[in-house]
This record gives sequence, structure tokens and C-alpha cells, in this order.
Amino acid sequence: MSKYKSQGFVGTYRNALKGVRLALKSEKNIRVHFTVALIVLTSGVFLQFTAVELSILLITIALVIIAEMVNSAIEFSLDSIFHNRYSKLVGMAKDIAAGAVMIATYVSIAIGILLFGSRIIELLCI
Repeated sequence: MSKYKSQGFVGTYRNALKGVRLALKSEKNIRVHFTVALIVLTSGVFLQFTAVELSILLITIALVIIAEMVNSAIEFSLDSIFHNRYSKLVGMAKDIAAGAVMIATYVSIAIGILLFGSRIIELLCI
């Protein structure tokens, strides 16, 4: 048994929303990702993407934002544990987490090029 009181679904959901708000407030990169996501989704709707194409966009956007939030959680946790002191292992862990965000971002850019490229070419050739 945990020494902490069970919060139930509503409490857990409230904490999750708080986590998203904290990420948006404290991390500039997450705000950038959310802004780009809004632009990309709006563009997808404007270009009349199919439900499958929009779903691919949503999954890709989620991948990047989740990676960024996990990266931030790792950074905050390690900074807390090590009191912002330098450690080669902490630096390695942070770099690996940042690398995961970079890979997710690059993959999302490639998917965006595949999805948007053909639509934009169609618009230009009309």
C-alpha cells in the first residue's frame, strides 16, 4: 500500500492537466511545438486531408510533444536529485532525452513533407 491517498480518476486527470499546463508555462520548446501543431492541423483541414491523413498528423504531433514533455520531466527530475550540480552521467541522460526529441521532430518533418508536399504541388499545378 502507498502512503499517499488514492486520488481516483478525477484527481489523476486533474494532475495530468496540471502537468500539461506546467509544461506549457515552463518550457518554450513545448509552446513552439503546440503552435506549430495548431498551424499544421489547420493547414491539413484547409487542404482537405482525409481522416487517415489527419490521424497521421495527430499521431506525429503527439509523438513530438510527448517526447518533449518526457525530456523536460527527465531534466527537472535530474536537476532536483543532483541539485543542479554537474555530473557527466546526468549530462549524458539529458543529451539522450534531447536526442529522442530531435529524432521525433525529424520524423515528423519527413511525414509532413510526404503529406503536405503532394497537396502543395497539386495546388501549384492547377
